[in-house]
Amino acid sequence: MARAVQRVTATALGPYQTAVVRIGFSLTWLLFLLRELPHRHELYGPDGPWSWEMARRLIADNHAFSVLMWSDSGLWFEIVYGLAVLSSALMLLGWRTRAVSVVFMAGVLSLQNRSIFMGDGGDNVVHLVALYLVLVRCGQVWSLDARRRAREAREADLGRPARRDVVGPLLWTVLGVLLLVATSYSPVTGEWWLIVLLWALWAAQALWWLACRHAPGEPRTLLDVLANLTHNAALLVIMAEVCLIYATAGWYKIQGSRWQDGTALYYPLKLDYFSPWPAVSDLLGSSALMVLLLTYGTVAVQVAFPFTLFNRKVKNVLLVAMMLEHAGIAVILGLPFFSLAMISADAVFLPTAFLVWLGSRAERGKDRLLARRPAGAMPGPRRADEDEPPRTLVG
Repeated sequence: MARAVQRVTATALGPYQTAVVRIGFSLTWLLFLLRELPHRHELYGPDGPWSWEMARRLIADNHAFSVLMWSDSGLWFEIVYGLAVLSSALMLLGWRTRAVSVVFMAGVLSLQNRSIFMGDGGDNVVHLVALYLVLVRCGQVWSLDARRRAREAREADLGRPARRDVVGPLLWTVLGVLLLVATSYSPVTGEWWLIVLLWALWAAQALWWLACRHAPGEPRTLLDVLANLTHNAALLVIMAEVCLIYATAGWYKIQGSRWQDGTALYYPLKLDYFSPWPAVSDLLGSSALMVLLLTYGTVAVQVAFPFTLFNRKVKNVLLVAMMLEHAGIAVILGLPFFSLAMISADAVFLPTAFLVWLGSRAERGKDRLLARRPAGAMPGPRRADEDEPPRTLVG
């Protein structure tokens, strides 16, 4: 028990898994926003069937968060949509993830809560994970933040003075101003607890900055322990959320008569809306045995997956099966963003050894593409016995 407590408090678990989750969901949301760029006004803007006044009345009742309720002007909508695209790209690159994750979350919630009938199951998953990423230290590896920390560590080893960070305090100040505006609009923005949470995160960054520079001993260690606990708790919630999604989906399917007789997959294959490749859909739907196997296999995998977490080998096999299933849904049924969101959620269970190998192969491929020798190993997660480089307010 003592070893378990030490591990949970001294280490931010799953650095590679959380990095993949960050990359996957930010990429999903970014590609969706870019694809719908010509139709943004009809989806979430002033030209949509769900008008701004209707959205205001609904949000006044359900208290959902959306900064689009601050104004019904087209200019304000364009600013929010542009910030959503920008924050998704920066989140994908892992630039100042602590600050950008908050803007990313605000963009996701604002657009999705503006037009509630435009989303699907994949959007719901993005909605939830955007909240959790604010509490997760998802920039430990495979990010510009990790690259910056590695550069600072090398310069410190060489005895060079630390560079003064201007971007971090500037971002912290800008976010503070935005929080003041959000607080003033809190009656029409959404739930009050979310504004309180954002203020708590904003104050925690200032407290961390002060502890790193003026109290590097026990106060700094205590803050690091609290950050690790928050990270590990949010990571556990993401894992539980994925298991809950598959468990409920599988058990609801069992209750359906079409899933019981093994013909459920046949019907969406015959819908034009879910047939981007009619020839492929007709070929698959013409085989009764294939439809039967895929229908029963889908139910079996979804129901069994939460129970396989206690056996690593079986879990990995079912994880590959679920990812292949979502890849097939993306191609055959024409639901790429739903599938990409679910694959990104599944990635939280990928083995660390596989992710490390995948990262090393990507690094080699990049070096070969750039025709240069590797400059060094990829930055890995910080060990418990290592001192972390000084942090900025939001860096």
